[in-house]
Amino acid sequence: MATFSVVLFIIVTLFIGSSSAKLSPNFYDKTCPKVFSTVKSVVHSAVAKEKRMGASLLRLHFHDCFVQGCDASVLLDDTSSFTGEKTARPNNNSIRGFNVVDNIKSKVEAVCPGVVSCADILAIAARDSVVILGGPSWKVKLGRRDSKSASLSAANSGVIPPPTSTLTNLKNRFKARGLSTKDMVVLSGI
Repeated sequence: MATFSVVLFIIVTLFIGSSSAKLSPNFYDKTCPKVFSTVKSVVHSAVAKEKRMGASLLRLHFHDCFVQGCDASVLLDDTSSFTGEKTARPNNNSIRGFNVVDNIKSKVEAVCPGVVSCADILAIAARDSVVILGGPSWKVKLGRRDSKSASLSAANSGVIPPPTSTLTNLKNRFKARGLSTKDMVVLSGI
């Protein structure tokens, strides 16, 4: 369990560093005080229906953070001006939970419309998933902004390990992000 806590600390530190905004666990205290309880209730319900969903929400968050930083770009559908990340080789048939995130966003919008970013929802849902599955908790620093674009080419560039990766390839890709083999196991196989 101590290794898991260390891994999560490393991951949170890496992902926080990928944002240029000043992040704070108190970011929504005045503008959306029910954000944590709202996200948690939807995640809890989703994980109760399918335990694997907890791991899927954590994986969705880390796939988002590996490409352009933790900006929810992985959630964006294709538009006339860009092709999104959902169908990138490492994401295609590998990431899931979009319906849960949509449900969370809908519930959060009902309690505080136009306030909470999808990027923050992904971060909270990842933490809540870990906790619900019996892992440690941590304070989620909030204040991320959602991306207005996504990049299929960036997602295909090799930063996210595809599901067909060899063990050596997986270790190398995670090492390139400053993560150990233990970190890789936690993120890939939780």
